[in-house]
Amino acid sequence: MKARWLESSPRTKALAPGTPGYSTSRDRLVFLHSADHSEFWSALLEKAYAKLNGSYEALKGGSAMEAMEDFTGGVAETFTTKDAPRNFCEILNKALKRGSLVGCSIDIRNAAESEARTPFGLIKGHAYTVTGVDQVNVHGQKIELIRVRNPWGQVEWNGSWSDSSPEWRSVGPAEQRRLCHTALDNGEFWMAFRDFRAHFDKVEVCNLTPDALGEEAVHRWEVTVHQGSWVRGSTAGGCRNFLDTFWTNPQIKLSLTEKDDGREECTFLVALMQKDRRKLKRFGASVLTIGYAIYQCPGQDEHLNKDFFRYHASRARSKVFINLREVSDRFSLPPGDYILIPSTFEPHQEADFCLRIFSEKKAITRDMDGRVDIHLPEPPKPSPPSQETEEEQQFRALFKNIAGEDMEVTAEELQYILNAVLQKKKNIKFKKLSLISCKNIISLMDTSGNGKLEFREFKAFWEKLKMWTNLFLQFDADESGTMSSYELRTALKAAGFQLSSPLLQQIVLRCADQELHLGFDDFLNCLVRLENASRVFQALRTKNKEFIHLNINEFIILTMNI
Repeated sequence: MKARWLESSPRTKALAPGTPGYSTSRDRLVFLHSADHSEFWSALLEKAYAKLNGSYEALKGGSAMEAMEDFTGGVAETFTTKDAPRNFCEILNKALKRGSLVGCSIDIRNAAESEARTPFGLIKGHAYTVTGVDQVNVHGQKIELIRVRNPWGQVEWNGSWSDSSPEWRSVGPAEQRRLCHTALDNGEFWMAFRDFRAHFDKVEVCNLTPDALGEEAVHRWEVTVHQGSWVRGSTAGGCRNFLDTFWTNPQIKLSLTEKDDGREECTFLVALMQKDRRKLKRFGASVLTIGYAIYQCPGQDEHLNKDFFRYHASRARSKVFINLREVSDRFSLPPGDYILIPSTFEPHQEADFCLRIFSEKKAITRDMDGRVDIHLPEPPKPSPPSQETEEEQQFRALFKNIAGEDMEVTAEELQYILNAVLQKKKNIKFKKLSLISCKNIISLMDTSGNGKLEFREFKAFWEKLKMWTNLFLQFDADESGTMSSYELRTALKAAGFQLSSPLLQQIVLRCADQELHLGFDDFLNCLVRLENASRVFQALRTKNKEFIHLNINEFIILTMNI
């Protein structure tokens, strides 16, 4: 439904979009304006909204739900009346008591039906407002009623419980006053809830955040908000259909600790919004197909891996993956810990998103992708010459032949040695190690600070190199000879690096190619730089603290050596 959401009063009217970027033509307002020429607030509000989104053209189209969210900061949810839950009337009543905005509409099948009037006085494709839910007692029977307002300020429902219908004769004057019943054609009318469900197709509820409500509001939502991004190569994993990458999506832990009043479960809303798509439309960006899934947390306090999703089904999920700005749904689950995974339908699609959770009772959320945890093994002690293996003796001879009598190699000499050895490996896609990689290796292993490696330091690095080579082969799952950026995540963890999503994104941008693949040289250089940075941090940090203090000179020296 293309809602006329700027019709805030009977006196205002939205015109068809004209030339983008201009609010006046020949000293007259082009778009939203009031019949009262001295009333200007609506045009100013519209202009501010156009500025926010880049142009008046960007405001073309949309829905009542999108407008309610943008102007209140609330979270909207959509109900189809024919498929609404049994306690739908209770849900709407509680929403109105919370101060939520509630709208309803009748679907249209084609453009010709837009704003067509039904025999019962209702307008198709038109945005109505729900203003009340109540009950009346008629001959000992409780009748559920709902009050609806036409923003035109006229044209009303003419069926049962309409302004002048005979049903009101069975209700006393006091009850009529309580319900504010009048026979005026002011656009607001009552109707039986069963008729409401039969004639209206869609209800949209915009749940307001506590800061948008007055102190007198009751039944406030508890709200948590998470900002995130889907980034190609690191966190844009797509939906569960793509198991190899799905697990790399952002993961949010949700702890439901309190049951709803009088119930055994916890009610909460989850709203996933892709940000700035209207603003980016002029640059060719389209609205992506998005959704989310909710899994029972297995108890571990870390990012869940691919094997978990291979063997576990979701406990709940968004009804559909759909190309809307926001996807929202209401859930009831037992108290416990859950993992919420927002995603696009296809992998490798990039966007920023906002994930909001509204809960009846207090809920605790935590981003599972923000923790950095480094576990590095102690460097192995070199074997004395008398206990060296045959392989080590061969390396000593090769090393001495290249290094000379001083038994130290430069970066160029190290490059020659490593390439001579590694090029014999047929199961790694490998050309040669770059000189910068060898300089980084010397920066990591050089304990004397002379810019060279002695044989003892080279042997310690060789043990690391064997371990890292085995990791590369182990996590090259498709045996392509290269490692994908998604395989890199598990390989780094196996090497002792539990990294945050932003840090992984930076590594992928720096190390991976256009196809999101890393050769062995890229993988090796990544590990060397990570270990070097980690060991420097451990050496400089204050005891038992997770931070270090550097002046500008120390900072530049540090960054030049990593």
